[in-house]
Amino acid sequence: MTRTIAFIVFLAATVIWFIIRHPARRGSKKTAVRISARTPREKILMAISLTGLGLIPLAYVISNLANKHFNFLGFAEHPFYPWLAWLGTLVFAFSLWLFRRTHKDLGRNWSVSLDIRESHKLVTQGVYARVRHPMYSAFWLWAIAQALLLPNWVAGFSGIVGFGTLFFGRVFEEERLMEQAFGEEYRDYMRRTWRILPGIF
Repeated sequence: MTRTIAFIVFLAATVIWFIIRHPARRGSKKTAVRISARTPREKILMAISLTGLGLIPLAYVISNLANKHFNFLGFAEHPFYPWLAWLGTLVFAFSLWLFRRTHKDLGRNWSVSLDIRESHKLVTQGVYARVRHPMYSAFWLWAIAQALLLPNWVAGFSGIVGFGTLFFGRVFEEERLMEQAFGEEYRDYMRRTWRILPGIF
């Protein structure tokens, strides 16, 4: 594993992420929204997450691949270790698998923001059987893989900071929204599951 290959892995994984997400985004638009919590705060959290998981690392990777003499965020470089990049590749692969499974299990219940759709069903099977927010688990894995693949303190760790801001700023509000929509059914689901990591949180 070389630094260049690690950058290509990151770009390829990002493209695969968009390929997975596109059909779900298109399908969700066909179902009307019943309850929504799309506030200005929610949009700010989404922008912070996008910046950390997308804009900063992509600018770093593309600028480095395009011009070997220009190192965007060069002041924050740290040594590249091939074994960390291999580990990052494996983590990213699992992240993408989990990301795909969450979309498949959710179907048209999926939404990019805090929305409850018409005929929305509480999904408790598949990857949702033990974890309430496996899509967030997939994003945490992405952020970890990003830190392992990119030898830069800013570009590598911006995903953890950006997505972490979204996660802790949103997950409790999301659970309140689900409890409002599904009542005791969701409270019972909460009692027998974990948020993102079985046995820990």
